[in-house]
Amino acid sequence: MHLRICLAAALALLATLGTATAWISRAAQGDELRALDGEWLFVEDRTEGRPVEQQQPSMARKFALRVEADAVVLVRSDGEVRMALDGSTTQVERKGSSSVSRYRGEWKDGAFQYEIEIVRASDNTRTGLIRTEMRVTADGMLARVIVDSMDSTALYRHPKDIPLPASAKAAIGDLAWLGGAWVGTKGSSSIEERWSPPLGGAMLGVSRTVKNGSMVAFEYLRVVEREGGLVYVAQPGGKSPTEFVLTELNPTRAVFENPRHDFPQRILYELAAEGGLSASIGYSRGGRPQRFEFKREGG
Repeated sequence: MHLRICLAAALALLATLGTATAWISRAAQGDELRALDGEWLFVEDRTEGRPVEQQQPSMARKFALRVEADAVVLVRSDGEVRMALDGSTTQVERKGSSSVSRYRGEWKDGAFQYEIEIVRASDNTRTGLIRTEMRVTADGMLARVIVDSMDSTALYRHPKDIPLPASAKAAIGDLAWLGGAWVGTKGSSSIEERWSPPLGGAMLGVSRTVKNGSMVAFEYLRVVEREGGLVYVAQPGGKSPTEFVLTELNPTRAVFENPRHDFPQRILYELAAEGGLSASIGYSRGGRPQRFEFKREGG
């Protein structure tokens, strides 16, 4: 009798421990899953063996996730995709597209994993498969994406967790060499930047891109003195301003950076020996910057 009572008590204890362990496991999983919530910004390419000039995001430069009780929602510029954690399929049809995307997600091995199967709407034939794994680490979130034979991994962080660069000491007069009208071409487009001379702690600029006789883009620009340094303020299309802090300056070169911006994160101006101006925009780390070459108007 005593043995049976002890055995029953032991079994009850094991059942209780099992329930507690399962609850702790689910709670830990919930904490890890909730860590995915929020906006994520590309920091650097972590793909093994990839040359610096080819480095790029594995996903979009910026995206957001919303974690719900039973799903993870991918928030994109063209809408939201809700992926249930039970492995069921979410079908997404884009207006005007001949393809259908089928999303399936699950929490597995400490990461949120999902795949996108792309099929032709007409005959249900698969035309592509994208597999993604999102894993939160102490350094940020690692997003691994596999498409066919291409395997890419990149580090993302919440913008507030990305450290801002130290500002270089400078006054607006140090940038006087940028003043004037600069013109150049990029492919079939003509591009111009016009900068006022430094005055009152600021330089004002405007950029215009013309293609086939029509303006296709414009930008309001300014560089202002702030707290012993310089800040570059850009408003593409007249939209809300984005600021970049001066991090490097010499008599012919200026570098402005904002690693919390999606793109560009780095803006560089440099005078050429023959009097031309080179401008480039790119990521803070890696990648191949977009480069623009200018000459002084009338020069």
